[in-house]
Amino acid sequence: MSVSPVSLNSSSLEKVPGSKFPTISVGDTVRIGVLLIEGNKERTQFFEGTVIAIKKREGRKILRVRKLSQGIGIEKLFLLDSPKVVSLERKKITKVRRAKLYFLRGLGSTKPKKLKDQSWKLKSGS
Repeated sequence: MSVSPVSLNSSSLEKVPGSKFPTISVGDTVRIGVLLIEGNKERTQFFEGTVIAIKKREGRKILRVRKLSQGIGIEKLFLLDSPKVVSLERKKITKVRRAKLYFLRGLGSTKPKKLKDQSWKLKSGS
């Protein structure tokens, strides 16, 4: 039985989708820019919140981000492979001991007390 050499075509050398974004982990505070089309105008709307879950399936990444707005929790799912997601910026790093932070749903405004800040690990631009 002979083994034939593996041929590399252009499709196998492409970048992994979503690699244009920085590495994100659960507990990080991120700012995601989403492209909105209103009539014939385009604009970018930003959503800033804490990543409470990351789902990876078939090379695709889905982020579940939660923020508090006027005391009400808002969660959104973002597909990083979507052309609607324009930018992803990591604002703050926190140290967590869980893979999913669903317990933050019941905490309300005490969320910042439960996550340990690790922002000094971010590379500053200056």
